[in-house]
Amino acid sequence: MFLHFELTKTKKMKKVILIFGVLSLLIFARPALASLGLLSNSANKETTISVADTESDAEVSFISEAIGGVKQFYQYSGFANAESGHMIMLLIGIIFIYLGIKFDYEPLLLVPIGTGVLFGNIPFVAGMQTGIYETGSVLNYLYFGVVKGIYPPIIFLGIGAMTDFSSLIANPKLMLLGAAAQIGVFTTFIGALYLGFNLPEAGAIGIIGGADGPTAIFISSKLANGVNVLADGTTVKNLIGPIAIAAYSYMALVPVIQPPIMKLLTTKKERLIRMKPPRAVSQKEKMIFPVVALLLTCFISPSALPLLGMLFFGNLLKESGRTERLADTARTKLIDIVTILLGLTVGASTQADIFITKDSMMIFALGAGSFVIATAGGLLFAKFMNLFLKDEDKLNPLIGAAGVSAVPDSARVVHHEGLKSDPHNHLLMHAMAPNVSGVIGSAIAAGIILSFLG
Repeated sequence: MFLHFELTKTKKMKKVILIFGVLSLLIFARPALASLGLLSNSANKETTISVADTESDAEVSFISEAIGGVKQFYQYSGFANAESGHMIMLLIGIIFIYLGIKFDYEPLLLVPIGTGVLFGNIPFVAGMQTGIYETGSVLNYLYFGVVKGIYPPIIFLGIGAMTDFSSLIANPKLMLLGAAAQIGVFTTFIGALYLGFNLPEAGAIGIIGGADGPTAIFISSKLANGVNVLADGTTVKNLIGPIAIAAYSYMALVPVIQPPIMKLLTTKKERLIRMKPPRAVSQKEKMIFPVVALLLTCFISPSALPLLGMLFFGNLLKESGRTERLADTARTKLIDIVTILLGLTVGASTQADIFITKDSMMIFALGAGSFVIATAGGLLFAKFMNLFLKDEDKLNPLIGAAGVSAVPDSARVVHHEGLKSDPHNHLLMHAMAPNVSGVIGSAIAAGIILSFLG
C-alpha cells in the first residue's frame, strides 16, 4: 500500500515538473517568437499594425518630399524658364561660332562673342546672381570693363603695338581715303535721328559706320549706357550690346560685304591700275610719327585721348627699339586676354529680353547701310582724287574700300580683289595706309561726337 502511494506520488511530481518546464519554455520562447513574427496574439497584432502604419506614413512623406524637390529643381532649371527669345539668341550664338570656325570669319572675335551669347541666354531665375545685369554676379564684374570703357583703350594699345604706319608715312595723302570713309559714321547718325533715337543714342549708333568694334563699344559706354539722364528727364537706352554686336558682325563680314561694292563702283580698267611702290621709311620717321600724331590728333579731338593716346603709345613701344618686351606683351598676351573678356561679356550682354527689340533690329539695319556707305565713300573719293593726279601717281580705287577701320581685314580684301583682276598687282601695302588712317579717323569722329553729346 505504501509502495503504491510512493509510485503515485512520483508520477504526480513528474507531471508537475513537465508542466513547469513547458511553461518556462513558453515564457523564454515568447520574445523570440514575437521578434520573428510567429506570435499571433492580439497584442502582437496591434504592435505590428502600429509599426507598419508608421513605416507607411514615413514612406509616403519621403516620396512627397522627393517629388517636391524634383519640382523645385525643375523650376530653377533652364527648361522651366526658357522662352522663344532665348532659343533665337542661342541659335544666333551657335551661328557666330560656326561662322568663326567653319569660314574663318574673325574667329578671334566671333567665337568669344558667340560663346558669350550662349552664356547670356541660358534661362535662369532672377535673383540668383547669375546674369550679366545682376549686381554681384561674376559676369557683371567682368562687364564693368565694357560699361566703363576700360577694354577698348587696351585693345587700341595692342593694335598700336602691332601696326606698321610706314605706308601712311610714305604716302600721307592716302589718309584722305580713311577720312572719306567716315561718311558712314555721319550718315548713320542722321539715319538714327530720323528713326527716333535721341542725340546721344544716335551718336553711339553712328560709330558703327566706322566698322571699328572697340571704338563703338567705347562711345556707346559713354552715350548709350542706360544710365545717363537727358535734360528732359528721360534716361538713355542701354544699347551697348546691340551696337557692339552690329559693329563686330560687320567687321567679320568684310570679305562678304565689300567685294560686290568694289566691283559695282569700279571698272575693270581702274582695278588694273598699278601704283608706284611706296618709298622706304627710316626708323627715325617711324619713331617721330606716333609722337607727332598723338599731339596733332588729340589737340583736334581731346575726347579721343583714351583711344588715340593708347594707339600711338603702343606704336611708340614697337618703334622705339628699347621697349620690345612691353610691345610684345601689348600685342600678344595683353590684347588676347582683353579680347577674350571683351568678346565674352559683349556676347553675354545680349540677353533676349534686352536684345530682341525693335531698337536692335533698327541698329542692325543702320549698321548694314553705314558699312556700305563707308566702303562706297572710300572708293568714290579715290576715283575723285584720280581726277587731279598724274597718270603715274593715280590710285587704284580699290584701296579706298580699306578706309573703313577693320584692320587688317579690309586691306586684305582689297589685296585679294586686286589679284583677281591682275595676279601681279599687289595692293596690300598701299591699302594699309587708308586702313590705319581709318582707325585714326573713326577715333577722331568718336571724340568729336563725344565732345558735343557727352
